[in-house]
Amino acid sequence: MAAPRKVLMLCGDYMEDYEAAVPLYALAALGITVDCAAPGKSPGDSCLTAVHDFLGFELYTELTGHRFTITADFAAASADPSCYDALVIPGGRFTEQLSADAAVVDLVAAFAALRRPLVLTCHSQLLLAAAGGLSGGVRCTAFFSLRHVVEMAGGTWVDPEPFELCVADGHVLSAIGWPAHAQIVAKLLHAMGARVVVDAGRGGGRRVLVLCADYVDDYEANVPFRALAGVGCHVESACPTKRKGESVVTAIYDAGAPAPPGATVTVSEERRGHNFVVTADWADTSADDYDCVVVPGGRAPELLVTHDRAVALVKEFADKGKVVASIGQGHLLLAAAGLLRGKKCASGVPMRVVSRLAGAEAVEAEGAVVDGKLVTAASWMDLAQFVARVLDLLGISVSF
Repeated sequence: MAAPRKVLMLCGDYMEDYEAAVPLYALAALGITVDCAAPGKSPGDSCLTAVHDFLGFELYTELTGHRFTITADFAAASADPSCYDALVIPGGRFTEQLSADAAVVDLVAAFAALRRPLVLTCHSQLLLAAAGGLSGGVRCTAFFSLRHVVEMAGGTWVDPEPFELCVADGHVLSAIGWPAHAQIVAKLLHAMGARVVVDAGRGGGRRVLVLCADYVDDYEANVPFRALAGVGCHVESACPTKRKGESVVTAIYDAGAPAPPGATVTVSEERRGHNFVVTADWADTSADDYDCVVVPGGRAPELLVTHDRAVALVKEFADKGKVVASIGQGHLLLAAAGLLRGKKCASGVPMRVVSRLAGAEAVEAEGAVVDGKLVTAASWMDLAQFVARVLDLLGISVSF
């Protein structure tokens, strides 16, 4: 049996939200341990992430993201980089500070010397430049403002066109940012010696539809979308009120957010997240074209459940023996479609009564619950197991 794979993620305050979350949950879903470490922080501490997206201005807007938990000690992790198979560095403003931190630069240089895969997104290419790892003409892309930095450091600039492009030059994997996560995951797995296996006897499906609408949960929509695409699935998103190419706005719900001084808050605040692009026209959407439907939570299901065809579409997936996966408040749509009766359903507090009224056995469990072709999870914190269970039912696995 191959040794377990282990990846180090270098973290810091205001690292880009998706660029930390997608690699974490996607790799964890495949059984790869991800140690998240940040200089000056201890395991159990958190970093505040940033949402970077274009909201009508010439430069991207930065919004407050999630609180991201640190799981490893930076000093211990940097003492022996050889115990890791890859290093992932999200983008964000934290890389500017870390580029002047000798211990961090030495860590990046050590990975470069070991020729272990280095994943760099958006602005984190600055750290490899500081470590001298771009000299000799290494081909690299990044956010447009980093072009001169790449060239001054001796690298060869590659335009990030399309935005989904991940440039691989030896052990260096670079991208403009989170739109490229499907290619990033795929190329990182390849660089780590992984092989994606599709078992036709256990489903062998690769076509996935994500149902969305405005104020869909930020992580619950994007992580499955990018992670499943990263292992070769053809993933599309659709919304009853949007056309292909339009976007829905996402919402962030962070249970770790502190209450205002002197107040006790029992419900997570809602903040605006990234835009999530719709990739398929609703009128052309058919259950016959997919092997699985994913229904993320957030407040979007409140809109979806008012569209009879959305309810009927989810029921059609179930009636045709296809995989139906729901997380958080996505259960509302499954309940309306009559898919929860007699089923075990992982339900958090918000959906517990709805699940029981729909005839489900509401299970208070960490992770995801599988009952036949139905996969449910309570919240975005269960995304690693949620994606893993979906992959199981689709007959897709990764071996080393």
